[in-house]
Amino acid sequence: MCESMSWDCLPVCIGSLPYSDPAKAVDTIFEHLRRIPFWPQLPNIGFRENMYAQYSVHLPGAVIDEARKRITVNLTGYDPESFYTAVVSDDVDQFVHPIDSFHGLAELMDRQLPREAIAVKGQVTGPVSLGLQVFDEKGKSVIYDETYSEIVRKNLNLMLRWQERALSRKCPRTIMFVDEPSLSLVGTPFAAISAEQVRNWIDEVFEGVRGHRGLHCCGNTDWPTVLATKIDILSFDAYSYGHTISLYPHEVASFLDRGGTISWGIVPNSEEALAQETMGSLVEKLEVEMEKLVAKGIPKRKLVENALVSPQCGLGGLSEETSEAAMRMLVAVSNELRKRNGLEG
Repeated sequence: MCESMSWDCLPVCIGSLPYSDPAKAVDTIFEHLRRIPFWPQLPNIGFRENMYAQYSVHLPGAVIDEARKRITVNLTGYDPESFYTAVVSDDVDQFVHPIDSFHGLAELMDRQLPREAIAVKGQVTGPVSLGLQVFDEKGKSVIYDETYSEIVRKNLNLMLRWQERALSRKCPRTIMFVDEPSLSLVGTPFAAISAEQVRNWIDEVFEGVRGHRGLHCCGNTDWPTVLATKIDILSFDAYSYGHTISLYPHEVASFLDRGGTISWGIVPNSEEALAQETMGSLVEKLEVEMEKLVAKGIPKRKLVENALVSPQCGLGGLSEETSEAAMRMLVAVSNELRKRNGLEG
């Protein structure tokens, strides 16, 4: 685990934004998230900015079909030699993020971060989610092919390390997230993999990462499995699933005791839900969920000092105007939580 830090309910975002103009996207981030800026994924530019396509660019034999919005690989016809040569030699430089798939990252790297920045955040797609969304020649997810599933994990590890190295040139403190929406499918016929595989694969992707290690899942999942990995930050959808985390007070307490942080996704990322909420209603909703853990023996002070706040998930599905409203709401919720709990400064 990375050296622990009290994040004191600061705001952070997930990954995607709805902009087609990378400069406007980064301008908006720097306006609202000056303490922990992030590089934005911009799927409205095209399918190559899709979170699965982005992290398939170095997969041997992978075909990114922009017209069909599908990623495939012929498991009987790909050549892994150059890929494994890079893996064996630990050649991180081979896993550069190309600009035509990472417009938001390229734009952020061309900028000077806000002077208030204490960390910079990046993200990759997780091994479960990516493995389920890349298909072989028979239409089966490659996660079930032992050899190619390992390739997916090695690819993600080296892309994550390349990205961390790049971001650390902008700010020495990095937060590197693995985004795993498909963890909510684990244990179902849609993701027939074991809890042990989930733990091992996530830790494998994070191997060699020096900064803060975060994992985001925007659905309900087996939280004890996730908390048993070597992550520093757990990011989850507290707006819809806030009650689920309090079902595991022992695991949460152990996670916090070893320096872990919970990122509470309390700001909704749908236009309808956002229109129905206020800063006050979201703060109250979050405090209700925190109090469930307090009632089970976890000190409130420990919870708020070891907390971040975020939207439920990425904001890429909203309009530009609504995504900015969500960010303003996020900052307002963060400021109020910090004020109520004496964390200002």
